Amino acid sequence: MSSQSFAGLGVSRAVTRALEARGITEPFAIQKLVVADVLAGRDVLAQSPTGSGKTLAFGVPLVDLVEADAPRPAALVLAPTRELVSQIVEEIRPLAHARALKIASVYGGVGLVKQASEAARAQIIVATPGRLEDLLERRSFSLRRVQVLVLDEADRMLDMGFKPAVDRIVAQCPADRQTLFFSATLDGEAGRVAHAYTRNDAVSHSHAPTQTRIEAIEHRFHAVDHADKLDALVGELRSTDRDLALVFVRTKRGADRLVKRLGREGVEAVAMHGDKSQSQREKALARFEAGRVDTLVATDVAARGIDVRDISHVINFDPPDDHDAYTHRIGRTARAGRTGVGITFFGADDAVDLGKLAAKLKLHREFAQSGAAVERGGGSRPNGSSGGRKNRSRNGNSSRNGNARPSGSVVASAGGGRRRRGR
Repeated sequence: MSSQSFAGLGVSRAVTRALEARGITEPFAIQKLVVADVLAGRDVLAQSPTGSGKTLAFGVPLVDLVEADAPRPAALVLAPTRELVSQIVEEIRPLAHARALKIASVYGGVGLVKQASEAARAQIIVATPGRLEDLLERRSFSLRRVQVLVLDEADRMLDMGFKPAVDRIVAQCPADRQTLFFSATLDGEAGRVAHAYTRNDAVSHSHAPTQTRIEAIEHRFHAVDHADKLDALVGELRSTDRDLALVFVRTKRGADRLVKRLGREGVEAVAMHGDKSQSQREKALARFEAGRVDTLVATDVAARGIDVRDISHVINFDPPDDHDAYTHRIGRTARAGRTGVGITFFGADDAVDLGKLAAKLKLHREFAQSGAAVERGGGSRPNGSSGGRKNRSRNGNSSRNGNARPSGSVVASAGGGRRRRGR
């Protein structure tokens, strides 16, 4: 059997059929690297970015390793956010059901009692560290029978300050467990933690197709005055040549404000950020994923773990803070082998830092064509800037009346990606 198939990697017939029912027949690169080692019982350290198929890389073998009559919980998956927990559960649930396994989510913002009851009956628990510790303190269940421990987006958990909680949770799992450590990086603190949690003979795999993913995306950098940003955004969102659009802003207040401003322009959008209740966040994501609202405005933390297939456009209304944030944001499009469009608005104050970011990601050519011009004093401003006045199209109308692009914008494709037909 060819190793290009899940069956060739040793995946059971039940799970293979469940994958085929969802139209998944050929494993992605990270899955080809990891699945066989996990099924062989090895500890695995996997460096892989979001959108590379890592959920199934651990989820497929995980459901084959756990037996229906195993003490519960037999497997634990830790993830940094509620959204990522929910998406992991939804991704794995059909596979778990194919082997008569129950899977439960554990995260804050919902009723403790019901959640504890469901988790205690599940063979597989997917949890955020904080809420899991709440249930463990209540003695809702024990981790002493956990056979497989998975840490997903481990680097993000460390960034969010979860290391003490994760240390305590790992200490409650059996020493002879199998551990799978998935992270966007295995350098620095993430690497030290990875080796501390896993056995000495752990297998390491690195799948970092960052540049390939970047080249599958059509990148645009728009130099635009602050006063013109809303017009520029509305122009992009009114384009018929798109599917779903994810818009990033820096702050929770900024997300709510932008949704209201878009509404006044006749563009319906929903916001997702940390001040929203879990129910509000789930409803917003469900409406967005179903296409009932085709624009989602989010902060970085809230958008962590969003994996929606039909996102064709990611728009940085506020520029990202660094190249990792840019990669994470733009990586929400061009998922599962598709192409996508990434758009970044920036002003004079952001031009220098964004130029350095673009150079690091080998997007210097695209940024150089954006119209940003460095002035003698060392500062920079969008080329053609009007000093804060509204830029107008030739007929005297602002861009909100059509799809006119902001002055100094560029359309550049790093990979020649074709944009999808609109809904």
